[in-house]
Amino acid sequence: MNKKLIAVLLTLTFIAPIKALAADTTAVPTIAILDTAIDSSLPEFKDKIVQEVCIIDWTTCPNGLSYMEGPGSAYMAPDLIVKNGFEHGTQMASIFLKNNPNAKIVFLKIIGNTPTGTRQVALESTVFNALNWVKKNASKYNIKAVSMSQGHHNLGTAGTDYCPKTTITKQSVIDLASMNIPVFFPSGNGRDYSRIDWPACIDESVSVGFVDQQGEISASSNNDSSKLDFFDYGFWQATSPGGVVKNVAGSSAAVQVSAAKYIALQQAKPQLNMDQLIQNLKLSASSTVGRQGTFKKLVNLQEALKYNFVSVLTAEQINASKLDAIAKLTVIQNNEIAKASADYDAAVLAAASARDKAVTAAKLKYQAEVAKLG
Repeated sequence: MNKKLIAVLLTLTFIAPIKALAADTTAVPTIAILDTAIDSSLPEFKDKIVQEVCIIDWTTCPNGLSYMEGPGSAYMAPDLIVKNGFEHGTQMASIFLKNNPNAKIVFLKIIGNTPTGTRQVALESTVFNALNWVKKNASKYNIKAVSMSQGHHNLGTAGTDYCPKTTITKQSVIDLASMNIPVFFPSGNGRDYSRIDWPACIDESVSVGFVDQQGEISASSNNDSSKLDFFDYGFWQATSPGGVVKNVAGSSAAVQVSAAKYIALQQAKPQLNMDQLIQNLKLSASSTVGRQGTFKKLVNLQEALKYNFVSVLTAEQINASKLDAIAKLTVIQNNEIAKASADYDAAVLAAASARDKAVTAAKLKYQAEVAKLG
């Protein structure tokens, strides 16, 4: 399945709102949040938004183009940002900061809107271009993770290799992983217990489903036990544009929670790389249960912080380590042999010199004695 077949791909992975229920930016860990738009004027975002970017497939960024970077790039008019799901981005940034107030945010607007506030179609190229921007600017903004609480569920038949073949997006995720930057995607909220949304189904990404306030898997959370990495808490009070607080729930929120915890763990254990941190989270996860079954995949940051991670080497790594050790021992041995040979040669020369001196001295003494005899 190519990108043309998933043109209309980005929909909110978010259940409708529920009624009951310092300093130098280069020194602070940052997350790149890809979403709708953000009300950056809210007090809780003060000094937290280090950059705004607009990357869409339409010429409807605030500057009238398809790309914009700088303050106001993710802006939407107050009367429009509260319609058609555009408040989603503000809510996601709010939830992330609730779970990690020590991090900062680079916000990328990836959903375009018409002058009346209607959502515009988002293509795979949007996701690719946004991830590519993160790759190019990760060092500049100290980006430690990426989260995108968007996805689509127009997938292949359950039980098959249903994940759309989106080569460029997959490669971007792989490239970011090679930079120790995980990309978090939501499983979706379609009550599908054998498939998860794209792009969460990309194996190299980090896929997240959601649990309720009691830590039980929500019946709405999509799941594929072979692909889903984690569950996390998805029910939150989120700040919306204008400062309005709403109860919301979904895998969108869970993605922000897991990403926030990952960055917190990375801050606490900087000696571990991305793969080791993710493995740490998996090994320290709690069990959770739902209609899909029981899974030890609920992220538990406190246990992860206490967990003494020991890297388990593969057979290839062990063999490579042995070969490296042998090579190092060979160098040491050769150096010692060379030194011993040099010492021997020096000793032989010294002995020969002493012998020659002794012979010469004996001859001279002999000649002197002979001379005395006349």
